[in-house]
Amino acid sequence: MARNLNISIGEFYHIYNRGNDKREIFLCETDYVRFQVLLYLCNDIKGIHIGDYKNSSISIKELLNLPREETLVDIGAYCLMPNHFHLLVKEKIEGGTSLFMQKLSTAYTMYYNKKYNKTGSLFGGRFKAKHLDSDQYLKYQYSYIHLNPVSIIDDGWKNKKIIDTKKAKNFLMSYEYSSYKDYLGKDRKEGAVLNRGPFPEYFSNSTKFFEMIDEWLSFSN
Repeated sequence: MARNLNISIGEFYHIYNRGNDKREIFLCETDYVRFQVLLYLCNDIKGIHIGDYKNSSISIKELLNLPREETLVDIGAYCLMPNHFHLLVKEKIEGGTSLFMQKLSTAYTMYYNKKYNKTGSLFGGRFKAKHLDSDQYLKYQYSYIHLNPVSIIDDGWKNKKIIDTKKAKNFLMSYEYSSYKDYLGKDRKEGAVLNRGPFPEYFSNSTKFFEMIDEWLSFSN
């Protein structure tokens, strides 16, 4: 369970965690893809295990088409960074977020430790959660979460105006490890991770979403 926060059914939360001692938790494309698939597979009361398909011809991304029994949370947005991740979730059932995060963290840690011959915990303690208790705070998360990758090419951009906004936009468009492209209407398998229906419809179309991102990128502190 997240510290000092009661997670309630029907409420929205910003969930995040980072590598232990800020170590990188995604070292290559395969790691990012694995985590994206786990976002889908671990979000199920029953649970689907990748190991069950180890000897089959199904690809990792094709696992995103497998049927699920009942999801634990609704995921509205996500972003994976080299040493941390962000999720926007809505609690569906009592304890759903905690169970989902437990399954997700355990599954990815087991994969990571086996692949890189490591032991012990990968993440820096239990997941962190912020209650998005206002419409303004919730809407802001769509910008905050999706703009995180800009830090990869412009560290510290949040404290200064970005000079080359075109470069930043092009980078975001090329970044495969967030739900940014899903909000721009791109058809891709990773879109199965999201269930946007239970979230407020802030963006009537992809243009509205892009306009919001453009406004934040052009914002000068």
